[in-house]
Amino acid sequence: MLTISKILRCQRLVQSPVVGLLYRKWHKEAIQVAWQKPKIGWTKLNFDGSSKGKTGEASIGGVFRNHNAEFLLGYAESIGQTTSTIAEVAALRRGLELVLENGWGDVWLEGDAKTLVEIIVKRRRVKCPEIQRHINHINLIIPEVNNCIVTHIYREGNRVADKFAQLGHQLEMPQIWRDIPPNVVLPIMQDDADGKIVLRKR
Repeated sequence: MLTISKILRCQRLVQSPVVGLLYRKWHKEAIQVAWQKPKIGWTKLNFDGSSKGKTGEASIGGVFRNHNAEFLLGYAESIGQTTSTIAEVAALRRGLELVLENGWGDVWLEGDAKTLVEIIVKRRRVKCPEIQRHINHINLIIPEVNNCIVTHIYREGNRVADKFAQLGHQLEMPQIWRDIPPNVVLPIMQDDADGKIVLRKR
């Protein structure tokens, strides 16, 4: 049974600024994230890189879709041991090479590595020579594309590209899928096509 003194202690605890701060932190409104279709005539590339823990085994992946959210092409490959940042930039570079190979002129590039997107958009230089080498190659390709925009999306809206990057860990050789995607990405692709909102906790 709660005595008066215990009730008062409970009230003081609930009214404590620290408890109030924790409560507000856990109850902030979540961010709504949804993949968006490109405009008619545009092709959208979502790309991603993956690097696994202590081993640093890395892979890349990406997916191209049209204005109806229809699958055009997907790619994945293992790239050996490296960092997640290098995997991200390598995934974008490979995607752009495929843009040129397929003759797509109006292209929307989207990834969940915010820093990388800012480096590309603002044409910044980086200290890491390997990353800068990839960026230099990317900066040479982009002007060859008729129209090109680069944006960041939270990982909750980049789930198909993430699946392709995860597939890359399982591959001995680079792989490209044309017209028909692997079954593992189909449910997520349908979610994206339907405009499903995924909540991201702040």
